[in-house]
Amino acid sequence: MAKLTKRVKALREGLDRTAVLPLDQAVAMVKQRATAKFDETIEVAMNLGVDPRHADQMVRGVVNLPNGTGRQVRVAVFARGDKAEEAKAAGADIVGAEDLVEAVQNGQIDFDRCIATPDMMPLVGRLGKVLGPRGLMPNPKVGTVTPDVTAAVKASKGGAVEFRVEKAGIVHAGVGKASFDADAIAENVRAFADAVQKAKPSGAKGTYVRKVAISSTMGAGVKVDPASLSAAQ
Repeated sequence: MAKLTKRVKALREGLDRTAVLPLDQAVAMVKQRATAKFDETIEVAMNLGVDPRHADQMVRGVVNLPNGTGRQVRVAVFARGDKAEEAKAAGADIVGAEDLVEAVQNGQIDFDRCIATPDMMPLVGRLGKVLGPRGLMPNPKVGTVTPDVTAAVKASKGGAVEFRVEKAGIVHAGVGKASFDADAIAENVRAFADAVQKAKPSGAKGTYVRKVAISSTMGAGVKVDPASLSAAQ
């Protein structure tokens, strides 16, 4: 425990917890403090002026990060026949129909993202209670229920990130690794922020993006000036 305390103190040394920095400065600071023995994930969290308990204030979507996520994503596809073969050719890790439904019902969820062809949804719908809480349920709004399984698999493997606002009005995602160069991380953060901005719901009132912070897996959060998130920066 003493080691953790020393480490946390070291990470916070020279860090003004109240400072709100331009994105590029914030990224540099987070990278500098990502000193774990593994390649830490860089995460962004955005506090939004919405109450997701109201249907017209729900924020969700998907964004293709220009520089990928840096992590290996295991993709499962519910499909039959030619579409199943297409999914395998595109690089899907797990492909199946009734057999895959049964495996998931038995607790075998060895994947990070789930795609289904439209004709499979009556079958996949049975898995709502299992996949839903894990954020894995296929959904046409984020492109995971589609006849174009090739494009969906490649997007998932290449850096597609789903987001969905939580009860407290916060939306967050991993947007790269500490080993990425600072420009690549900043570009990914801006792409994510732009997607969240475009997903602004009709019921959002007042300031939409209230607070933004980035951090690494083991590092302290650094506050980011929302004005610096514009893709035009």
